[in-house]
Amino acid sequence: MRYTVSIDQGTTGTRCLVVDEEGRPVSWAYKEHANIYPRPGWVEQDPLEILEATKAVLREALRGVNLEAGSVAGVGVTNQRETTVLWNKRSGIPVYNTIVWQDTRTRNRCDELRAQGLEEDTIHRLTGLYASTYFSATKIEWALKNVPKAQETARKGELAFGTIDSWLIWNMTRRTNGGAHVTDYSNASRTMLFDIHKLDWSDELLSLFGIPDDIMPDPLPSIYSDYYGFTDLWGILGKEVPVCGDLGDQQAALVGQACYSVGDAKNTYGTGCFLLQNIGRTPKLSRHGLLTTVAYSSERGKATYAMEGSIAIAGSLLKWLAENLGIISSPRESGEVASRTGEEGSAGVYLVPAFSGLFAPYWDPTARGVIIGLSAYTRREHIIQAALESICWQVYDVVESIEKDTGIRLSVLKVDGGASMNDYLMQLQADILGCEVVRPEFAETTSLGAAFAAGLASDVWEDFETLRSLWRESAKFKPTWPMERRISGLKGWRAALNRARGWLREVES
Repeated sequence: MRYTVSIDQGTTGTRCLVVDEEGRPVSWAYKEHANIYPRPGWVEQDPLEILEATKAVLREALRGVNLEAGSVAGVGVTNQRETTVLWNKRSGIPVYNTIVWQDTRTRNRCDELRAQGLEEDTIHRLTGLYASTYFSATKIEWALKNVPKAQETARKGELAFGTIDSWLIWNMTRRTNGGAHVTDYSNASRTMLFDIHKLDWSDELLSLFGIPDDIMPDPLPSIYSDYYGFTDLWGILGKEVPVCGDLGDQQAALVGQACYSVGDAKNTYGTGCFLLQNIGRTPKLSRHGLLTTVAYSSERGKATYAMEGSIAIAGSLLKWLAENLGIISSPRESGEVASRTGEEGSAGVYLVPAFSGLFAPYWDPTARGVIIGLSAYTRREHIIQAALESICWQVYDVVESIEKDTGIRLSVLKVDGGASMNDYLMQLQADILGCEVVRPEFAETTSLGAAFAAGLASDVWEDFETLRSLWRESAKFKPTWPMERRISGLKGWRAALNRARGWLREVES
């Protein structure tokens, strides 16, 4: 029996998953880490805490596997994308905390880029992205200008940049390879510095942001049979194995959901919500507010691409209802409470969770959250219903935009992530989209996708068709709403969105 080990480093915690040859999880472990909020809009994490959490979950997960009866064929990594780490290549010490993808400290710089006309003419054309605080480029630029240790280390030629995958792989391979400073095409495509047509760093964009090219990792395929390097997992294994799979978390979920054909789509319901649709081997730029991103790659210089709609607030909205408002005891209670509304639904209440702006397809950092349509009749279950609907309406907006860009009408949406286990939410999603929603047997498809990538690279599995045969369905939700209800709900949702958009612009002017 051969196993693949997946390290899934997410926004709120780190998971290790061990998968056998039949694609079944045999052992896993999870550990949360802290978020740091130095100022309003700033979100940071401690990269050393993330590293120690990774070691802890590896030890725990591998204790649950009888390695005498089998062997580890390869290690795959998947990670929260865009989150930026800068460290000293000689000492291995970070020069600053990670700057998380949710961080909005560079909002003014992004406004400036748009005002200069660089968003469409340069950034979107080369990267498939928009000028947003979401991506890595302005985070790196900010650190190089504001963190003395970063400036000094860069001058000495000792600074390294990476997203979390690069940080983990460098540390994993440091003992045996001296530290492989690499990333994959999917993660590179989230930096706002990567030319998705040439599959290499853009000299034009590096120059625009004043970023030295020698701090950048080597971009390589996601499924890498030549291997990024070798690791004994800090002595946990007792022998070296290849690190050979690397994917951004949402791309890993696409692979884990077996979305290998053009038109296949998945949506992950985690902290945020991320819908990706496979668009094939040619990058097509969106004209409707979506991102074009590298989905995955198995050979140098070639890739499969995806159209993506990123939503900032999804599962975290349910946590907010429980912890900030206290109107439910936990996110798991949301479906049961909302179901009490019956046919009346939210009773005209709409909630727009634009806590730090809106991502796709609006890209409005000045939007802020609203709850509207309240009356004396409103009860807590109406607000909870409105919150659940808001997640689904945001997904509707993304699906509508993808259809406009690709001409492909979605008939089935595969779903995964923590909030996808909420049956009430998934039925609501099917009703609002008007298409089938299908949940897999194993919901943590991000972890599974990284394991699949490592297994393909190390010959545990032969090809994508083999992986497709390993995917298993656990639940299917079919739409039940009449068209009239969907149209009426959409009208109310769009009206609420208009109230939320541009809020900061209005109050600050």
